[in-house]
Amino acid sequence: MQATRLEFEQRFWFIGAIFFLGFSCSWLDHTNAAAGLIHLLAPTASEAETDRGVRIVFFAATGLLILAAMLRTWATAYLRAEIVHDTAQHSSHIVADGPFRHVRNPLYLAAILMAAGIGTMASRLGWLVIVIGMTIFFYRLIFREEAGLLAAQGDSFRAYMSKVPRMIPSPWPRVPAGTTGPRWGQAIIGELFFWLLAAGMAAFGLTLDMRLAAITFLFSFAIYFAATAIVRKRARRSAP
Repeated sequence: MQATRLEFEQRFWFIGAIFFLGFSCSWLDHTNAAAGLIHLLAPTASEAETDRGVRIVFFAATGLLILAAMLRTWATAYLRAEIVHDTAQHSSHIVADGPFRHVRNPLYLAAILMAAGIGTMASRLGWLVIVIGMTIFFYRLIFREEAGLLAAQGDSFRAYMSKVPRMIPSPWPRVPAGTTGPRWGQAIIGELFFWLLAAGMAAFGLTLDMRLAAITFLFSFAIYFAATAIVRKRARRSAP
């Protein structure tokens, strides 16, 4: 059930493949996921009511993306962007500050929230493929990371696992605060990608213009590659 080394190192492209497959499902299912939800909840709704309902769904999806961006920025402030975006697996220490006191995998949780939000732009089948595919893939990554941390940290990580839930956040901290302090500047730069995805989703909800959303999303990818390049360059410079 663990992800392979290739899956972990090339996870960005595997995630991209899941999204590509999900949006390709429109060839089989021509009904948008948001419209399908409105038709399910209100089958007799008029065209105008359906349009308003679809916009509400897209604004709710924007809220999911904003929540995902906030959670990832909070986590990256403690874990550090150079580790979050590194292709190598890190098991040398345990981070148990910030959101990691509430849930063991806030970054993956945020990515699933993002998938649920972006997926509303796909078809009904596409939404299911994206959300289920991302969830399965992230759990495979989690199992690989947990195995590495158990091998490297032993009882320390085992004790952390016993107290902090894997993916369902606890409303209160499950472990005492540590000594790691947040670094917000590098976290914001490292997670600009998610904030721009939220902006693109908001633009789509306002206009229902797929071209505007596509331009924003393409710009977010450009920012992602630029930000990760900067983060990795800074990490190489600071390495002993």
